[in-house]
Amino acid sequence: MSDLAIETQSLQKHYRSFHAVLGISSRGKVARPSLHKHYHFLRAVDGLDMHVPKGSIYGFLGRNGAGKTTTIRLLAGLAHPTGGGMEVLGLDPLTDRIPILERTGFVIDKVLLPSMTGNDLARFNRGFFPQWSDALAAKYAEVLEVPMKQKFRKLSTGNQTKLCLLLALAQGAELLILDEPTAGLDPVVTDQLLRVLVDDFANEGRTLFLSSHHLSEVERVADWVGIIDHGKLLLEERLDDVRANFRRVRVVGENLPISRDEVFKMKTGEGTTELIVRTNIEAFTARLRSQGAVVLDVAPMNLSEIFLEVIGKGEANVPVEVLA
Repeated sequence: MSDLAIETQSLQKHYRSFHAVLGISSRGKVARPSLHKHYHFLRAVDGLDMHVPKGSIYGFLGRNGAGKTTTIRLLAGLAHPTGGGMEVLGLDPLTDRIPILERTGFVIDKVLLPSMTGNDLARFNRGFFPQWSDALAAKYAEVLEVPMKQKFRKLSTGNQTKLCLLLALAQGAELLILDEPTAGLDPVVTDQLLRVLVDDFANEGRTLFLSSHHLSEVERVADWVGIIDHGKLLLEERLDDVRANFRRVRVVGENLPISRDEVFKMKTGEGTTELIVRTNIEAFTARLRSQGAVVLDVAPMNLSEIFLEVIGKGEANVPVEVLA
């Protein structure tokens, strides 16, 4: 039995885009419109190799358009890959979609039957999930302050999100896959939700796959992170290892003994060199000093700083919540 809840192998999803361009062509003395069409392929997911351990809280991070939602839709069987393979709980989303949905709670589009109330939707969902719990539905309705008697279409965006999360949590699923679960939630409810996800879900040995714009929230709860950009997974590692290995180092010296395997990025200026290092920092700085370099400063990095460096925006003064 695999110890992975989710695995992808060189997963690809390409979309063909059509562009029509209206120009002007001239024949003799008469100008006529001229239409040109062009096709190109958008590589929304491009050779994704991802490994989500069972029992983990996996933070899936990337900018808008990086491929996060497309990946989740592939895992849910809502889109067909262009190439590669994937497994969810050891099953193939293309051929085993129903067994996967019975064991997995997905919150992706946050769209439910508009004329049903929260209570109606809970009763409706009950018949589809073998591990459904009315007690959990009632508990999370209270904890998340969901107005269960209102019709879905009359709920605010935040309450619609909370109702979708409630229904996923009440399924008794082995795996939760959530796309931007805190969107539209106020800080108090966000805090309550994160506590629920950790205390009531992940601490029972189940798996949480969390795609989020809010890196501070992911850093608070995740034990694994994957960073995707332009459809490629740039980093996948335990969060504790990421925080332990990434350092910002300022040094003075010439002909520094620098290996590409250790130095993620280097910037020189005003007589100093700044290095973004991904290695054992004690051994690295000891080697620098042995070669005559002066180490001015070694600073830890938080997840937001690491994210910006990994996607190549470390020098751009852009808020991380926009980039994520």
